[in-house]
Amino acid sequence: MLKLLFDYRFTTLLLALLAMATLFAFPTRQQEGPIYRLTFVIDITRSMNAEDYTLAGQPVSRLAFVKHRLSELILRLPCGSEIGLGVFTERRSTLLFEPVEVCSAYSELEQSIKALDWRMAWAADSRIAGGLSSALQLMQGKNAKLVFVSDGQEAPPVNSRYRSDFSPLKGKVTGLILGSGGLQAVPIPKFDETGRRIGHYGPDEVPHRSSFGISDLNPEQIEGYDARNAPFGKHAASGSEHLSALQEAYLQQLAGETGLSYRRLSSDSDLLQLVESADLAIDTSQARDIRPWYALTALIMLLIAVA
Repeated sequence: MLKLLFDYRFTTLLLALLAMATLFAFPTRQQEGPIYRLTFVIDITRSMNAEDYTLAGQPVSRLAFVKHRLSELILRLPCGSEIGLGVFTERRSTLLFEPVEVCSAYSELEQSIKALDWRMAWAADSRIAGGLSSALQLMQGKNAKLVFVSDGQEAPPVNSRYRSDFSPLKGKVTGLILGSGGLQAVPIPKFDETGRRIGHYGPDEVPHRSSFGISDLNPEQIEGYDARNAPFGKHAASGSEHLSALQEAYLQQLAGETGLSYRRLSSDSDLLQLVESADLAIDTSQARDIRPWYALTALIMLLIAVA
């Protein structure tokens, strides 16, 4: 018997057997640690096609870069974390699905992120404040935190007389506004009805001011003003709304009005670090699957035994 105990093959086989027995007897272990329950609502309006990021040395659109960083994030989140997905266009946000667990539903999450496309938009306008208000209403009472991703470009530009009132919603939802895009204005790509790229939008193809309701300018400042027939003037407005840049000051203002945090997604940003810095984690104790470690131990012992 003593001879058997000092035989390394017998010892390693015994250890492998013990590891396998432990695998079935104690498959999980309670562990303390942070997890995340996040719902990403992503701007899919036309300005998100502007290319001011790079991946592998190639220019990519804001939407493509957001999708890339989100795919990286779900790989790095601890098991037990959950991610939901939604989109924003016009003035309304829509949830595609409620948060699902990142490990067990990884394949479905990855495919859903890849499928996000600007052609999913149901209208061309981009009312950022309205979309954010809609997202906050959707998230009330849900056991998840909001990450609203946008470049902040209102199209047509916001009329200050008709800004959204966030006071009934402020502090009701915890989350983050994630600013997407660069600070330098770049052209917005233009596509035909088949999705084929045909250049960029020009100054005469986009609205440079809102024409809804009453102008927020003094009538004396409006060329060709007529209170009845031309409250916004008789001449078309000119401007640079055909170019797009991250409207950071505006998104920061919205964050302050809603009680959300704000972070910018720059080219070298680590999305997990941004989420961590916004204090979106939930500290919890949960059962972690530790069977792979026992199985690996058993495999190593068997390899030693037959070596």
